[in-house]
Amino acid sequence: MELNESRIEVVDDKVAEILRAKTPVERVAIGLKMWHSTTILLTSFIRSLNPGGNEDMVRKEVIRRMSNGAVRIT
Repeated sequence: MELNESRIEVVDDKVAEILRAKTPVERVAIGLKMWHSTTILLTSFIRSLNPGGNEDMVRKEVIRRMSNGAVRIT
């Protein structure tokens, strides 16, 4: 896959400045909160696509998508 610089997202300078001022613990906490929020949103989205799906199926699909397919739950 060829690198296309026009498709790379760059952090705004102001956001980078704010993040640099954070401690490592604060930056990890931000990342964990983002992960948690994404999990909640993705779970709701998967449920909306599969209204008859059971919770185990929803959980497995969330894990698959969050891991980009790297984790396979049986």
